[in-house]
Amino acid sequence: MQIRGIKRGQIIELLEQINSIPDGAEVIVNVELPSTKSIGKKQQLTDEQRLIKLNQLFGVWQNQPDLGEIFDEIDQQRHSYHGRLINDLE
Repeated sequence: MQIRGIKRGQIIELLEQINSIPDGAEVIVNVELPSTKSIGKKQQLTDEQRLIKLNQLFGVWQNQPDLGEIFDEIDQQRHSYHGRLINDLE
């Protein structure tokens, strides 16, 4: 189990609920700092840099011969589920 927390003196305040461990239970904690990427300030990109990044992401979809078939199957499943839902409500 990995949970993020904040150290305050000798106390580590957890940032998530843990319902599976009762209060007062002894636990073993492995402490490590998160990567500096998540701590550091995000780099501000120009509009041109953002456009380049978007085009790189969109390029991932190119040359996928079975992509149309995949989307057709998703669409069929979605309509099938919607049809069953309507029938259940009637």
